Amino acid sequence: MGGAFPSKPMSLYATIWDGSSWATLGGRYKVNYKYSPFIAEFADLVLHGCPVNPLDHSLACEGPESAQFNSVMISADQRAAMEAFRRNHMSYSYCHDRERYPGPLPECSLDEESTHFFGRDGLKFGDRRHRGRRNRKQRSPASRSDASI
Repeated sequence: MGGAFPSKPMSLYATIWDGSSWATLGGRYKVNYKYSPFIAEFADLVLHGCPVNPLDHSLACEGPESAQFNSVMISADQRAAMEAFRRNHMSYSYCHDRERYPGPLPECSLDEESTHFFGRDGLKFGDRRHRGRRNRKQRSPASRSDASI
């Protein structure tokens, strides 16, 4: 390997927080730890970066040629699919959780429209999936007709 790259494989360490009490509709759905340890693997991962001077923490790639590394490049169709998935499946957003995080978080950009969908606790308004459906038995057509007699 050339330059200042390490000669040994690099690894990433991450922490998974137990969000059972706050990220799963107020604790309604618990994390199933029988599937642990949780391992993420990446294939064909390409990371772009620049060296940092450890003495003054300046980046060697602060020029305009590095702008391509700072932008996410997904197609309009991919962005629409991502937004549809979030709209249909995301039930909590820590970016909107003003009870836990009273001030704005640096990685969150909140637009006017998205604030209408989440409450102060970060839970999505009107997310009533799975409520009241458990243990509800369907009545057979015969029992409905008997009830009207």
